[in-house]
Amino acid sequence: MTATLNPWPTTRQGSTDHPVQTLQYLLLAHGHTVTVDGVFGSETGDAVRAVQRAKSLPDDGVVDAATWRALLVPVRPGMRGSAVRGLQEEFALDGADGIYGPRTEAAIRDLQRTIRAGGGAIEVDGVVGPQTWQALVSGLREAAPLSRAA
Repeated sequence: MTATLNPWPTTRQGSTDHPVQTLQYLLLAHGHTVTVDGVFGSETGDAVRAVQRAKSLPDDGVVDAATWRALLVPVRPGMRGSAVRGLQEEFALDGADGIYGPRTEAAIRDLQRTIRAGGGAIEVDGVVGPQTWQALVSGLREAAPLSRAA
């Protein structure tokens, strides 16, 4: 199956579910205190505005392409933490534990192969950079189901 990258989603106060939960994990990875509940409420909005101010972006609380890019955390095998947990939740991996191990790497490599097959210039290396993050938060994984290799 081939797929192309969708644009970065625009997420704002009142949004629920995908990709709010991933946004919340990325905010945690940046040291902000938020509850990961999939609801873009005032706590999430305050944290988004803090990131926007720190990155000299418009302080409007709306997560657009520029704000998503400011929030990205490069992730590679062996890492631990909130950004990894966000990846694992994107794939609905059983036992999401925030540790980038073999199951997470297999899922990321499958996604990267899908992007590459769609014409994306991406390395299939298991490293989660801007294109892989964009595919995840824009819903490409949902549109192109991946194997859940162990």
